[in-house]
Amino acid sequence: MITGYVLGESLRPGAEFAPRGLRIRAVKRLDVSTSAAEGQPPVWTLVEWEAEESAAQEIADALAGALEPAHGWYADFTAGDERVVVFAGRVFRYRRGDDAGRAEAIAHGRSVGTPGHQLDWAE
Repeated sequence: MITGYVLGESLRPGAEFAPRGLRIRAVKRLDVSTSAAEGQPPVWTLVEWEAEESAAQEIADALAGALEPAHGWYADFTAGDERVVVFAGRVFRYRRGDDAGRAEAIAHGRSVGTPGHQLDWAE
């Protein structure tokens, strides 16, 4: 089983994130007014989901196609011993603890405008 989340505000207008087998666990609203970057809304909608591990690539591809490229939005999750980090049009998969793989994903995030303090996914 894999679990993750996507921020409603990170999806492109008109995009749909609905990969086969995805189940919604919870929807929460978060006040991030003290950490939101310029151009990001002060309140985020956190949609927690779960799916079978076999759906990891389909979920990553669906996120890559649905995420808004402006402001460097991303989503991440763990699949087995891999960390999956997804930006608009780009998927990074690396073994947890792989510093070079993590650095590559972080560098990409910086290049597309993700604020440095938001490049903090857990290993």
